[in-house]
Amino acid sequence: MPSFKGEFEHSVDEKGRISFPAKLRKAVSPQARNQFTILKGLEKCLYLYPDDEWQKVEGRLLQINSFTHEGSTVLRNFLRSAQDIELDRQYRLPLPPRLMQWSAIKDSAIFIGTGNRIEIWSPDQLAEADQNLSMESYQELFEQVMSNVDQ
Repeated sequence: MPSFKGEFEHSVDEKGRISFPAKLRKAVSPQARNQFTILKGLEKCLYLYPDDEWQKVEGRLLQINSFTHEGSTVLRNFLRSAQDIELDRQYRLPLPPRLMQWSAIKDSAIFIGTGNRIEIWSPDQLAEADQNLSMESYQELFEQVMSNVDQ
């Protein structure tokens, strides 16, 4: 299982390509074959999954009951923006124009490793998200989330 971590800022070229950070590239398993799935995140960022990790996510999504309003709504809204992309020979990712527009990514983007996936943020959107999270609320959130994790 990969362990993506760290923060890396890279510029986006005029064709919407961005260099994939070398430190994150090292954590991509050979089973991914430089194939990724990119989609809208739950915040104003993009989620990037290596193919092998995306297969696990899809497996969980297939367990959702699509015959309920909640299930069909979650599936439709999570998967509607999903696209398969591939690293080129220069280790660049082509960011889809619609996803760039939605996430407000223009000249540069920030990659953040979050365990089994990577988030890609517009610097402005990330600064806004950071500004909206005080240290005190982060501590409370961290305690709440970590108390639900098996020790």
